[in-house]
Amino acid sequence: MHLPRWPSLRRMGLLPWGMRPRSGNPLSVSALAHEAPSGRTEPFSLLPFLDRSPTPSDNPRIRSWITGWDEMTTSVSAKEAVPLQQAPRWAIWAALGSVYLAWGSTYLAIRFVVLGLPPFLSAGLRFLIAGGLLYAFRRLRGDGRPTRQHWRAATFVGLLMLLGGNGCVVWAEQHVPSGVAALLVATSPVWMVLMDPLFRGSRRPHPLILVGVLLGFAGTVVLVGPGQLLGLQGRVDPWGALLLTLAAIFWSVGSLYSRKAALPDSPLLGTSMEMLVGGLALFLLGTCTGEWNRLAWGPEVPRALGGMAYLIVFGSWIGFSAYTWLLRVAPTPFVSTYAYVNPLVAIVVGHFVGGEALSGRVLLAAAMVLGAVALITALQGRGQATPREEGAS
Repeated sequence: MHLPRWPSLRRMGLLPWGMRPRSGNPLSVSALAHEAPSGRTEPFSLLPFLDRSPTPSDNPRIRSWITGWDEMTTSVSAKEAVPLQQAPRWAIWAALGSVYLAWGSTYLAIRFVVLGLPPFLSAGLRFLIAGGLLYAFRRLRGDGRPTRQHWRAATFVGLLMLLGGNGCVVWAEQHVPSGVAALLVATSPVWMVLMDPLFRGSRRPHPLILVGVLLGFAGTVVLVGPGQLLGLQGRVDPWGALLLTLAAIFWSVGSLYSRKAALPDSPLLGTSMEMLVGGLALFLLGTCTGEWNRLAWGPEVPRALGGMAYLIVFGSWIGFSAYTWLLRVAPTPFVSTYAYVNPLVAIVVGHFVGGEALSGRVLLAAAMVLGAVALITALQGRGQATPREEGAS
């Protein structure tokens, strides 16, 4: 298994405007595109609502940029996950970078949303809108109607990741300090690495990969700071802490299960179905807990609506879509590094947008987290292939 590396601009497809890579290039978009029902070649795009041209020849300048994302959302068989070496390295790094930036920048948007809107209703509405629009778009673009088996798998994944993972965090953060919440949520990479052999039949992770995972968790501890951890004096709500731990487990199980789940071949269609199911569950949960009585127009509502729009585009369409694609093509420890990097991105965004200071502790935590990511990435290719991947190589 080869490690993802940042390729040259030409191999990334960033050629002069209007030009495309040659079909002989293994990273060529045209060579990876699939045949649409009408017989024409129709590449996908991670930014689906920007890709509205009827044929690849229309708007060549825009298409030459958009098609750089094609492989990230090309159909993948739900029964046979694509081994890492079969996915373009630049696409894997681009997807992971999208998760880092998109989800890391959503912390500030979530803060704006919960200040003006109830948590469960707003989260449910966000995923319903994002999933509904994406589902309609993919069906109009020719994706087949999902079967009952597809919906059962999407329901299981959506309930685990969005209702169990996202919902537990939303409720628990009302009762648990944010520092403790960040630490407990950051245990998800540990759970994912430990449970990965059970779901994929892969070998046990390299011992140094576990060291990298623990180093990343230690970086999160430093990032939170001793003040929030040592000054708690036993005031942590045990039920809130339990729910946060369950949230990390639910998210990890849902992520690992989705690798082999009987989801549609189109990653974007499967993602939209998961968001629809999870959004509906969160919306019903907010209704059952009486959040409709808390709805009232106030000065914080316009900013909350703007934050929700940001979450729909960057948190759901870009971040969640890229994450679900990575689960199909990239190793678990590599994908799970988002849990350590996202808080750092959030602090950087808070520094430049909110004027928050960057302390030496934050820089130390950044060095530890980046070191953990580098260690996991460097060791991932050593003895980590699953039996299926070994047979394919």
